[in-house]
Amino acid sequence: MKLYPIEAGNFKLDGGAMFGVVPKSLWQRTNPADANNMIDIAARCLLIEDGNRLILIDTGMGDKQSEKFYGYYHLWGNDSIDKSLKQHGFHRDDITDVFMTHLHFDHCGGSIQYNKDRTILEPAFKNAYFWSNKNHWKWATEPNRREKASFLKENIIPMEECGQLKFTSLPEDSFLKNFELGFDIFFANGHTEKQMIPMIIYDGKTICFMADLLPTAGHLPIPFVMGYDTRPLLTLDEKENFLNLAADNNYYLFLEHDAHNQIITVKHTEKGIRLDQTYTCNDIF
Repeated sequence: MKLYPIEAGNFKLDGGAMFGVVPKSLWQRTNPADANNMIDIAARCLLIEDGNRLILIDTGMGDKQSEKFYGYYHLWGNDSIDKSLKQHGFHRDDITDVFMTHLHFDHCGGSIQYNKDRTILEPAFKNAYFWSNKNHWKWATEPNRREKASFLKENIIPMEECGQLKFTSLPEDSFLKNFELGFDIFFANGHTEKQMIPMIIYDGKTICFMADLLPTAGHLPIPFVMGYDTRPLLTLDEKENFLNLAADNNYYLFLEHDAHNQIITVKHTEKGIRLDQTYTCNDIF
């Protein structure tokens, strides 16, 4: 097995929205804001090369939305999925599976694209299956008013229409063991219904793709919960439980949205779970 970070592009989000009720005087120590209160955000995906399978976890925003839409997110940098795949010797047509942690636009938008004439929506990975789960799919296709702006039909419905959609099994508890793509999954419901956190065994280490359970290293304190979470009290419990496991078992936490920290480990302290070590992907992979 080989792992590769895939940078799908950087953007900015409102710092207050990213930290909910936590005062700016606290969160700006780790995530400094610009004059418009916006903080740096990454869309860092992960590519798994395992035998004859090439699995991409999440796909970023994509590039099919309007200029007005992207104007809200202040895109910065020159990263893209295609550039990042090419850097590692791959093409999007090589991808066999796209695993989506959840279907918010900044995690799955790159899965669907327009054709050359911009008249038809089609899979951006024509040879890949798109993986979700039945509970989250229903949640995304029949969205509540809180999340409706994050579940964009043009990102989601074409996956089913093209016949490339597959669903994982759902566990009786929080963990799905031995998923057929070769990793375990932790299911979290605080951010959105049945968000999936892949846990990959690589070179004797457990690499956890944290998605929106832990967006950045600045979110390590348990009360630091995003304003975007639909069930913040549940997030508190899920995050505390998972981070305790991470500290106990020395998990390596792959941060999808942290523009400045790629992988971290955590430790127990008198103040709770805190940052232990910071690594680049090159250090671990």
